[in-house]
Amino acid sequence: MSHDDRKRAVGKVTSVAADRFVVEMHAGTDNFTVVGFDDVHYVARLGSFLMIPTHAEYVVAEVVGLRERDVAASSRGDLDRTGSAKFLDVVPVGMLPASGDGKFRFGVSVFPSLYADALYALDSELDRIFETKTEAEAGIGPDGQICVPANATRFRVLSIGQSVVFEDYAVKVRLDDFFGGHVAVLGNTGSGKSCTVTSILQELFEKPDEHHARGATFVVFDVNGEYRQALEPLAKPGGIGVDRVILDGTATGFRLPHWFLDLSEWELLLQASERTQVPILRMALGLSTMFSEAGADDLGGVKNHILAKCITQIVRDDSSSPSKHDRIVGILQRFNTGEINLQSIQPFIAISYGQLADAQGLDDFLVGENAFVIDELKLPDYENIPFDFRSLGEAMDLAILYEEAHGNRQIRDYCSQMVTRLKSLEERREYEFLRHSLPVGVQAGEGQSEFLARILGLTAKGNGLTKTSQVVIVDMNAVSDDVVELFCSVLARMTFRLLRQADPRNRFPVHLLLEEAHRYIASTPSRYALDAAKVFERIAKEGRKYGMFLMVASQRPSELSKTVLSQCSNFVVHRIQNPDDLSQIRQMTPFISDAVLKRLPSLPKQHALVFGTSVNLPTTFRVRDASPRPSSDDTKIVDLWFHEEGRRANIRLAPLVPDPDDVFSNLV
Repeated sequence: MSHDDRKRAVGKVTSVAADRFVVEMHAGTDNFTVVGFDDVHYVARLGSFLMIPTHAEYVVAEVVGLRERDVAASSRGDLDRTGSAKFLDVVPVGMLPASGDGKFRFGVSVFPSLYADALYALDSELDRIFETKTEAEAGIGPDGQICVPANATRFRVLSIGQSVVFEDYAVKVRLDDFFGGHVAVLGNTGSGKSCTVTSILQELFEKPDEHHARGATFVVFDVNGEYRQALEPLAKPGGIGVDRVILDGTATGFRLPHWFLDLSEWELLLQASERTQVPILRMALGLSTMFSEAGADDLGGVKNHILAKCITQIVRDDSSSPSKHDRIVGILQRFNTGEINLQSIQPFIAISYGQLADAQGLDDFLVGENAFVIDELKLPDYENIPFDFRSLGEAMDLAILYEEAHGNRQIRDYCSQMVTRLKSLEERREYEFLRHSLPVGVQAGEGQSEFLARILGLTAKGNGLTKTSQVVIVDMNAVSDDVVELFCSVLARMTFRLLRQADPRNRFPVHLLLEEAHRYIASTPSRYALDAAKVFERIAKEGRKYGMFLMVASQRPSELSKTVLSQCSNFVVHRIQNPDDLSQIRQMTPFISDAVLKRLPSLPKQHALVFGTSVNLPTTFRVRDASPRPSSDDTKIVDLWFHEEGRRANIRLAPLVPDPDDVFSNLV
């Protein structure tokens, strides 16, 4: 042991076990304070580290308890306790080479001997333990190319706050490990989750010199409308761009074309049952796109076949002739071809003396010899091409007619609930953002790739794309939970598919910040139309290899999808007091000691515990201040309650729209 090591010894190891050591402190260390050669050290903080030399390495041990020898049976008085022997209970956590350039490794392979010295930790050793010595490094271009400009630097680690155990020591995370995996920010309401997320992004994007993190893409699902004032000031000319879109459910706000929805999303949105309703829904969606202006022209024979079968079925049912006439006219106004349309059919269906003019002639025209019916026809599948939302209801009726024409007489009763849900979807105001009538509201020729490029902050430049916005805030404060769930699920699925098909792969990282994630990534099936957890669970399991990552913020980890949480590689945990939530964290982090978890219920506001792959050891820290802060401050009750008579209420009320899912709105 070196001379400097002897000078910073605080005690001797008096007990060695596989999972715990006992250190008896030297005499004269009153109140567990040691005067070292470099400073005064208080070594008895829970969570601090001691270094125990073994051969050419140190055993790094965490302090988990402090006590003194029991003197109850002694004849000495209470005043003598200050001079009694003091003990530290420590647990081994890893090994650190004694040389200045060796790296920390988790786990202990060599145990100290009895009466080995215990040393306080130096800042240089803490840097090696946490591997955060180098904050910035010289920039390197893509694939090792020359950096432009040549003297630019980039972050290797990111400071997220100050340690509460080691004074004046910045807690840092390794950027590649922290943002190269999924992150969970957990804690009770009011514990500081939003400020933590904000401060991390502010620290990342407020880099003073080149290079800025221009290649980053953060899509913030802001369900409470609180991030605008905190993140918009990050936008700087020549630096970072910040976009904000408002999803308020109306046609004047941000819009999502309904034909971007996948088949599975339509099925879940309309709650279609697998055995009877799903085939009809798939057929209706296929008919809507097939008969749209963008539908394939080479499907004329298929279109004629479907219309012939459906019109024939109407003619053969038991309804009155005027009713048959109106139904046929309604279908042909929406769905028609060059051969079967109102002009060609009208002579057969005109009402004469209360009857169709020529029902038999119509039958011969449609299904007679050399007519339009095709034997053993396979209908085309649904494609994500534009179609009028209003046509889906009529297409569903057409699909039901087609199924009835094949002998399934009960299909209309089986599909009645799905038809009712579709009509409700057509009428609800909060779904106006989804309903499109062509070509209004759709940029000419814009497909899913162009739509997503705008959302992800990409702008066409020459033959390629350039990043113009690094942060995109999707403000969803004005919409209900079912709309939030639908939009988040569809946008996440579309982005994931885009990255899976991108070339080259894994070169455009996208981070989805999921605020209040328990609202749409629940551990139990959603009571709304769409179960968004399924999409995010797949992203959690497979997203890393394609460069898609989740930042999950929630106050109820026990209600979150266990699959999503299990795939998170880094955690920032604020105060958590609920036993179910504590148990959930205990289950997903078996390597964390009980001593660390016991701190969670008593963590002060703006304090958190960070652990995972981006830090070598769990660390409690005070989160750096967010400036400006998000709109999530606590209510100032005293200031707002006690005031002079006649003061105006500081609130503006927008017109309220009843929420059909709100039990209280139904009482009005």
